[in-house]
Amino acid sequence: MSSTSVPLHISISEKLRQQIEAGDYLPGEKLPSEHQLMEAFNVSRITVRQAVANLVSQGLAQAQQGRGVFVTPRQKVAYALSSPLVFLERDLARKGIQFTFENLTFRKIRPSNAVQTSLQLPDKSTVYLQKKLLHMDGVVGAVDVSYLVLELGQQFGAQLKRQMTFPTLEAHGIVIAQVDAVIECTHADYEISGYLEVPLGQPLIVYRYTAYTHDQSPILHGETISRADRFCYSLSFEK
Repeated sequence: MSSTSVPLHISISEKLRQQIEAGDYLPGEKLPSEHQLMEAFNVSRITVRQAVANLVSQGLAQAQQGRGVFVTPRQKVAYALSSPLVFLERDLARKGIQFTFENLTFRKIRPSNAVQTSLQLPDKSTVYLQKKLLHMDGVVGAVDVSYLVLELGQQFGAQLKRQMTFPTLEAHGIVIAQVDAVIECTHADYEISGYLEVPLGQPLIVYRYTAYTHDQSPILHGETISRADRFCYSLSFEK
């Protein structure tokens, strides 16, 4: 991408972000002062302030009045994929991580062919689409986009706007017996980049899943799209 197509403050904040992620600036470490950044990049004070504001809005840095700007202390959150299945919020809770979510949308839609196939639905079916913004210790880490079969969406919609899906279903006797999943890489589109506070096109982790009941009926299909600098998955194998 040419230098003329990217605003200067974005280019500077991206360079600083890369330095933070590379460990050039450690968590809790003070970033160079405004004057030092002005000299390093040969730019105005306004441009430097915009670049630093970008880092703050992404959660990578914190401004402390009278002291300067510091790299945000943060340990990457890891969700342990295990058998038997442990739900995300339960896994994080036992690690002492506060988990919350914001319901972005919950509505009926006509699913895509891919979703329809995953849920084994006939043509012209409708499902419930839900989008949730996931927070770990108060910081945005992922967006979850899920498609729930119509009957369950109608029955538990009010609760699902406030509670996570799997525990809500199991509390009503709908046991998740199996989850088929795949982890891939994707890139932030316009909508996701806004939710996760990342540049358009940034590489992200996507966890695609389909959940089944005991009779092998698929009831939920979705994907969790996460920032690789804030959220990851861990596995443990036994011989």
